[in-house]
Amino acid sequence: MLRPVSETAPQDGRSASQGAGALEQFRRVLSRLGGTSVLAVGALVLPPLGSIVLFSYMNVVGQWLRGHETEGVLLYIAGFAVFSGCALLPTYASAILGGWAFGFAEGFPAALCGFLGGAMIGYGVARGVSGDRVVRLIEERPAWRAVRDALVGSGFWRTLGIVILIRLPLNSPFAVCNLVLASVQVRPLVYAAGTLIGMAPRTAAVVWLATQVRDVMAEEAGKVSAPWWFLAAGSGAMIIVLLLLGAIAQRAVKRMTASAPGQGR
Repeated sequence: MLRPVSETAPQDGRSASQGAGALEQFRRVLSRLGGTSVLAVGALVLPPLGSIVLFSYMNVVGQWLRGHETEGVLLYIAGFAVFSGCALLPTYASAILGGWAFGFAEGFPAALCGFLGGAMIGYGVARGVSGDRVVRLIEERPAWRAVRDALVGSGFWRTLGIVILIRLPLNSPFAVCNLVLASVQVRPLVYAAGTLIGMAPRTAAVVWLATQVRDVMAEEAGKVSAPWWFLAAGSGAMIIVLLLLGAIAQRAVKRMTASAPGQGR
């Protein structure tokens, strides 16, 4: 049923006014964040592009690193740290390269070292660019402030637990998490320890999977460590476990932040 123009016009006007107000508020928030908003866009856009380049040259780079033995491992760690810390490569791609080049025994600890170095580089960049802008913005909103207090104002062990849970899910974006955790001024020691512990399970899974795929694709039959169905079953089970851990972690983070005093006000 058609409504009179006199009834619909004011509603359309209010909707347009509300939309313009929300857009203006968003613009003001971006302006106050300054370079932090640029880092956020880069953290979302650049890693997928970097992964395309790395996967295109995975075999060449992997063989080159493996051929340089100890120097190759050190170069891998340094490259992992710089490229992931500057949000130029996703961590899963760098972890795959570790397993592909060095196998699990060397690739897993090397990937963890790269993770830690990248996390600290990302922390330093984000803290330098964001300064106190994000904190000042959060302080103006009680609900945001309550979540931040639950993260950084509830003691070492609680903050450590939250950082671990944030890092644990498979879909947790490394560069974006670096930016957020640094911008709200999580203490460096807690940040580093939580990152290392939280990312260890999925790093182990990715490095192991890359190692198995490399072995299955080896030209010499003697290098194949397991039949294809064993690899498929093991990979599927590992992914299911990691997804379940991630879902549990996400629910735990929501409960821990929701219990903060002042949340929702």
